Order: sequence, then C-alpha cells, then structure tokens
Amino acid sequence: MPLATSSAAARDAYVEGVDLIFSANVGATEAFDRAIAADPHFVLAHVGRARSLQLRGEAAPAREAMATAHQAANGLSERESGHLAFYDLVVKGQGDAAVAAARKHLGRFPRDAMVLAPCTSVFGLIGFSGRAGREREQVEILDWLAPHYGEDWWFGCQHAFALDEVGERDAARAKIERAMQRQPRNAHGAHIRAHVYYEDGEQAASGRYLQEWMRGYPSEAQLHCHLSWHAALCALEAGRIDEAWRIYAAAIAPGGAWGPPINVLTDAAAFLWRAELAGHARVPARWQAVHAYAHQKFPRAGVAFADVHVLLADAAVGDEAGRQARLAELEQMRAEGRLPSGPLVPALAAAFLAFERKDWAGTIAAIEPVLAEHERIGGSRAQRDLVEFTLLSAYAHAGRRGEVARYLAARRTGPGTLPVAGLGP
Repeated sequence: MPLATSSAAARDAYVEGVDLIFSANVGATEAFDRAIAADPHFVLAHVGRARSLQLRGEAAPAREAMATAHQAANGLSERESGHLAFYDLVVKGQGDAAVAAARKHLGRFPRDAMVLAPCTSVFGLIGFSGRAGREREQVEILDWLAPHYGEDWWFGCQHAFALDEVGERDAARAKIERAMQRQPRNAHGAHIRAHVYYEDGEQAASGRYLQEWMRGYPSEAQLHCHLSWHAALCALEAGRIDEAWRIYAAAIAPGGAWGPPINVLTDAAAFLWRAELAGHARVPARWQAVHAYAHQKFPRAGVAFADVHVLLADAAVGDEAGRQARLAELEQMRAEGRLPSGPLVPALAAAFLAFERKDWAGTIAAIEPVLAEHERIGGSRAQRDLVEFTLLSAYAHAGRRGEVARYLAARRTGPGTLPVAGLGP
C-alpha cells in the first residue's frame, strides 16, 4: 500500500516498526521514532508509535502520540485517513465503535493489517468485547479476510489462534507450523504454538519448545512474561514445582517481570491460584505483592479480564473493602449500560470469596450459572481454565464425585491431565 512519505528512510523504519509489533519483538517504538525523525509529517509513523506505546501499557504517551499524528495530518489518502480515525477510537478505548470502523475500513482496504491487528487475539477488541460468541466472531472476520493474505506469516498466526480457540485444532496446527517456518523469531507465533500444544494436551512438548525458543528472547520484550507463564504451567503440571517457582519469581511476579500490566497482573494471580488448586501451599507475601500491583495498575473497574484477577487477589488477601468498592463500580457500570460482560465478573468475585471461605456449595452456586458464557470475560481458553479448575476443586472438596465425573466427560477434548488436587477416585 502507498505511504504518504517521500523518505525511503522513513518508509523502511516504519515497516520495521510494524514487523516488530507483529512479532512482539523489542524496538518498535524506536523504529517509529526513526521514521518520524526522517519525516516529521509521516502521520502513520506517529500512529504506529501510539500503538507501540499502548501495547506497553503507556496510555498517556499513546494519547500524546495520536495528538501529534493529528497535528501532522494534511492531505491524507482515504486509506490513511481511515487508519488514523480507527486508531483514534482504539486509543480512546471505544472498542465497539473501533471494531465497526475496522470492518468498514477493511472492506475497502483488506490488507491494512495494522487496522486488523487490534481486532485479533484473545486480548484484542473482539476478545475483550464482552460479547457472547466473540470466539466465533473472531474466526469469521479472519475467514473473511484470509483470501487477501495468502501465506502471510502474521495473518497465519492470528488465524491459527482463532481456530484453536474454537476447537479447530488440526487447522490451527497446520497454520501455525507454516507461519513459524516463514518467520521463526515471531513471539506471537511461539505463543500461539504453545496454545496449540496446550489444547492438544502436549504440555511436555510445550515446555521443551518454550525452553528452546525463549533463549535469546529479551526479558523486556512484550510477550516474555506471558510466555514464561506458559512455561511455568508446563513445569507445574509436570510436578517440577521448584522450577515453576523459579520462573514465577524471575519472569512473572510483579517486580520480577516486565510486561504489559494486564499480563503481569493476570499471569501472576492466575499462576498463584492454579498452584494452590494443584495442592501447593500458599505463600501470603506473593499474594500481597500481586494485590498491591493490581490496585496500583488497575485502580478502577472497566476491563473485565483484569477485574476478575483484581477480585481474585482481593479474595486471597482478604481485602473486603477493595472488593466491595470494585463491585460497586461494576454495578454502576451495569446500571449505565456499560458492562458488556454482564453478570460474569460479579459472579466470579462471589465464587472466589466463597472458595476462600471453604464454602464449596457457594462456590459451585456462583460459577455454575455463568460457566457456559465465561468467554465473555476475555482471555484464552487456557487462561479461563482457572474458572473451570476452581469449580472442579469445589466439587471435589464437597465430595460431589458424580459432578466431577460428568464435568470431565463433557469438558472439551484435548488438554491432558488437570492440575487440580483431589480429582482422583
């Protein structure tokens, strides 16, 4: 696609920045800075810089970069004007409007991958939409655009992830393997490959793959924290708990990890909870650190997947005041029609508190009515196994072996042994 710059240096630096975003490697912001230095009026370079900052969790600098993009905008093509307008909505947090704008824009310019990208992945605009059926919606938009991308490595990765999340594992495996052959140092691809392993119950293979792939992947890179979470889960399931805690301390826990704040929060809280569900003892200081980080980085409600994990940390440390304050915010949002995930987050908050109190019946009563719709909180199926494992643990503690057996018989095929203590006969 044409770019509104006459500078070859600006063009090349912009393309480099896009590729670094798409592969979750370090240096994207710096690449866009070089593009801007070569051509200060190159609007898409300012937009790319805003996106790279947003992906790092730097919301205010991202908004400043978008303001600079508007100042530089003059005589843009239809494609670049639509691109700029789309990112205005993204940076302002207007997710539903951004998805609608993306669909319209991609109908005219289907290969504008920087517009498609925020709509993809389980943490994207569709993934965090709160809509029931959002997993299938993601597949549909990628199926629609697939003829325009051929064997593009980035598109193949995202298509594979969407397919894997709806259980089309054979198609997902084939796509991710081809994509990684074309661009092997693609961290998004390595992440999706780990999910394919997870859904196929190949945790040992996943652990070996991640150990090899992550050699040389910088700790400050976007996905280092989350790939480490996958590696720690592999070690946990294999019974190598000392290794799992080493990974947690070095690359997942607040203070040890660098990552977008939503990854640090959700990965740290989820790993601690899943380790305890697997039968390992609680270390209160670990939860205190996660709780402090949660309230520092997410002081207000609004992102369902983050809210679930903040409330999980509140339950674990006994912060009833923090819990009630967030639930009150959520209720206000519901009353104003601004809670797309519906009853999911309050129900899970009730479940976590009941579980902490060893109220197994209360845990079960809170989760069962919303279990079929838990995709609405966002995140991957592997991440949302935290909800299912909590329910299974409550069944086991309550002695309800029939429910355990029925649930396991109906559970999606693929994932292997479940690291939940007490599920045996």
